[in-house]
Amino acid sequence: MTVRVRIAPSPTGHLHVGNARAALFNWLFARRRGGTFIVRIDDTDTERSTAEFEEGILSAMRWLGLDWDEGVEVGGPHGSYRQSDRFGRYGSVSDDLVARRLAYPCFCTPDELDERRKAAQAAGRPPGYDGTCRSIAPSDAAARRAAGEVASIRLAIPRPGVTEFEDLVRDDMRFDHDTVDDFVLVRSSGVPTYHLASTVDDVDYEITHVVRGEDLLPSTPKHILITEAMGATPPVYAHLPLLFGPDGKKLSKRHGDTSVAAYVAAGYLPEALFNYLALLGWSFGGDVTIFSRADAVERFDLSAVSKNPAVFDTDKLLWMNGEYIRALDPDEFATRSRPSLEARLGRPLSDEEFVVYASVAPLVQERVKLLPEVFEMTGWLFADVDYDESSWAKVMLAESVPSVLLEATGRLEALSTWDAGSIEGALRSVLEDLELGARKGFQPVRVAVTGSTISPPLFESMAALGKEATLSRLSGAAARLAG
Repeated sequence: MTVRVRIAPSPTGHLHVGNARAALFNWLFARRRGGTFIVRIDDTDTERSTAEFEEGILSAMRWLGLDWDEGVEVGGPHGSYRQSDRFGRYGSVSDDLVARRLAYPCFCTPDELDERRKAAQAAGRPPGYDGTCRSIAPSDAAARRAAGEVASIRLAIPRPGVTEFEDLVRDDMRFDHDTVDDFVLVRSSGVPTYHLASTVDDVDYEITHVVRGEDLLPSTPKHILITEAMGATPPVYAHLPLLFGPDGKKLSKRHGDTSVAAYVAAGYLPEALFNYLALLGWSFGGDVTIFSRADAVERFDLSAVSKNPAVFDTDKLLWMNGEYIRALDPDEFATRSRPSLEARLGRPLSDEEFVVYASVAPLVQERVKLLPEVFEMTGWLFADVDYDESSWAKVMLAESVPSVLLEATGRLEALSTWDAGSIEGALRSVLEDLELGARKGFQPVRVAVTGSTISPPLFESMAALGKEATLSRLSGAAARLAG
């Protein structure tokens, strides 16, 4: 059997990290088994679905490195792979089920349903649909619909009955039909529900395994019953553990950013987020936490996924991102961090400026955990110095600072060779003559040149900035003190 799995995001918002984890596990499973990974779009909610959200979701998946073999944008034998283009197919399935008396029209109004639901709750009964319209003769129901009466379509759940299946993660599952009401397949508006559309797609697209979040587990008996009513064989199911925050509660916005787009904007590397998401409910083995995409494909097994909730810890993700940044080749780091630097600068770097940045990038690489942090440490190279007031107050108001700046300017101006070694020699001679320690002697120069107490190593930074700009900034800082 050729494995065929799918992810079906709804374009009503950004790609949530939980959905991204589900997509990643589907992708890993398909790649491990030599199968087909399909991306289809669940856009039956036509009012809230947008092309912008769809593109954002697909872009986030591409950023993570999740390529798909069939589906939107890449094509395949099933049309556009958008549910909004398949309403006719869902309608024909619904009509067939009604004709075979496996489903029936329901004429109950929303107000009537709400009233019965409240009455059931007050009496301590399950609040699900009570089957009022199930007893209507098919001929009478057809006549009422022909006369223009509005109706939804409900599946007639076999009663008594039980739906059982083996879940690859949660093992043997059993749902008594007493807990499954006659749910809606098609709304009175004619729009199919998620249950019908998703199941028909899974049957038509020959999906062999449905790998999704545990929150959808209660829907599984409904989907199996629709599949069987269509005369098809249900796929194998695997329900992934929920994602929790560090406080033990279900992951939500109160824990911080929950969309992949937010992590892209924050400066995370895709391989770091891929690696971290892979660990949410699955273990590579042993104490290994950092591994390549290829290694994950080679090791991945749905049977090794945990039943327990997985904790999404942004601190651990940040640590992992720093590890991935430090593992980059220095030239690659300079190239990949360049867009973040340019975004903060508000302009592109010239070729000459990029050469300067590349010379200090290895010094920055060891100190940052997110790509945008490169601006904090190197932005001063390409813009007018902007003094951090707390750094100025902490360093520049000491009595010795004017002398340090004056002597440093003179010694540096006299240098015939401008490199880190020459600069270091000149500044250390200032410390010796003024009898100052490194902190009192070098920090004023650092703040004068970079605007902050935090920067790459001082001598290399000044070498990269250039002699003329360095001397200008020392003079500017001295003038500010004097003024």
